[in-house]
Amino acid sequence: MTQSSARTMPAETTTTASRSSGLLRVAGRAGIEVALIGVLYVGYVISRTFASTAFAPARGRAFDILTFEKSWRIDVESWLNDLFFKHEWIGVASSFWYATTHYLVTLVVLVWLYRRSVSQYVTARRAIVLASVMGLIFYLLMPTAPPRLVGGYHDILSLNSGIGWWSQNGSAPKGMGDITNDLAAFPSLHAGWALWVAIVLIRAGVPRIVQGIGLAYAAMMTVVIIGTGNHWIVDAVVGWAVVLVAFGVMIAFDRDDCHGSDHDAEHEPESARA
Repeated sequence: MTQSSARTMPAETTTTASRSSGLLRVAGRAGIEVALIGVLYVGYVISRTFASTAFAPARGRAFDILTFEKSWRIDVESWLNDLFFKHEWIGVASSFWYATTHYLVTLVVLVWLYRRSVSQYVTARRAIVLASVMGLIFYLLMPTAPPRLVGGYHDILSLNSGIGWWSQNGSAPKGMGDITNDLAAFPSLHAGWALWVAIVLIRAGVPRIVQGIGLAYAAMMTVVIIGTGNHWIVDAVVGWAVVLVAFGVMIAFDRDDCHGSDHDAEHEPESARA
C-alpha cells in the first residue's frame, strides 16, 4: 500500500461515516414528524370517540353564533352560500379547493420551511401542533353544528361529491365519511391552518408578493369554508385566534429557551467549554 492511498483511506472512511450519520439524523427527524402526525390523528380519533354526538346542543350553539353575528350584522353565510349554490362553477371549484388545499398547501409549506430554516420550522411546527390540540379541545367541550346541518343552507361539497373524491360527510375521502366529526365547526382549523401558512411566509422574509399570496390564500380559504356551508364567520375568526395564540406561545417559548441557553453558556466554566 502506498503512502498516498494510506492517507486517502481515513478521509474516505470519515466521509462515509459522516454521510451515514447525516442519513440517520434525517431519518430520525422524519420519524419524529411522522410520530407527531400520528399523535394528531390519534387525538382527532379520541375527540370523535369522546365528543358528544347530541345534535340538539350543537345546533343550539350554532344558532347562538348566528344570533351573535346578526347583532353585529356580519351574518353573510346565507348570501354567500346561495351564491355558491346558484353558480355551479363556483360550487365545484370551491369543493375541490376545500378538499385539497387544506392538506396539500400545509404539507408543501412545512417541507419548504424545513429545507429553508430548521429553527423557524421547529417553531412553526410546534405552533400548528398546539393550535390543532387547542382545536380538538374545543371540539370535545363545545360540539357545534356547521351551517349545512342546521337547515336553510346548502351542503356544497355533498352536492358535488359525485365529481370528486370526497364523501357526503365533509372533505373525507369516499368510504371514510364515518371518521369525520360533523359537529367540529368551532373553531375552523381550515381557516387557522391557512393563516398559519401566511404567517410562516411572512416570518420567513420571502418577497412581499409571496407574502401577499399567502394572505390571499388565507382570505380565500375563509370565503370557501363559509360559502360551502361548513363554517360560520365566528368559526373562522376563532380559528385565526387559536393560531395566533399558538404562534405567540411558541415564539415566546423559543425566545426564553434561547436566553436560557445563552445564560448557561455565559456561566459555563472554560474547562467545560473546551
